[in-house]
Amino acid sequence: MARREWILKQNCSITPRQLAKAYAALCAGSLMVAAYFTFHGAWLVMVFAVLELSCVAAAFLYFGRHATDREHIALSDACLLVELVRAEQTRQFRLDPRRTHVAAPVMGRDLIGLVANGDRVEVGRFLTEWRRRELARELSRELVGYRSVR
Repeated sequence: MARREWILKQNCSITPRQLAKAYAALCAGSLMVAAYFTFHGAWLVMVFAVLELSCVAAAFLYFGRHATDREHIALSDACLLVELVRAEQTRQFRLDPRRTHVAAPVMGRDLIGLVANGDRVEVGRFLTEWRRRELARELSRELVGYRSVR
């Protein structure tokens, strides 16, 4: 059973389903206007409308794939479990909490490093610089406390 958990994720204001509905509405409106102008002889409008909608679709697909990205950190008696989910691919790392130390971010965009037995896992992608430093301090406190109790 996890003694302490942290879940870090992006702040997404729209779900992938809502995004698909918004894209469908955008396509309908844009293609209706393009069809009107194409019917009146300006066929180049349809070409640019399709090009525009293709670029928007690519951006929406990228957003949709990464909308559920997250980092899950769980400290238990057995291990420090770090689960990274990016573009629907999950990677799990099990670190020994007694041997894990936290490498706090040095520069503004640096991530928090969890280092144990030569393995390094970086977390904090979805946090601001200030929150990242705060999480590094909190993780350090928990791990030191864990080592002193066990």
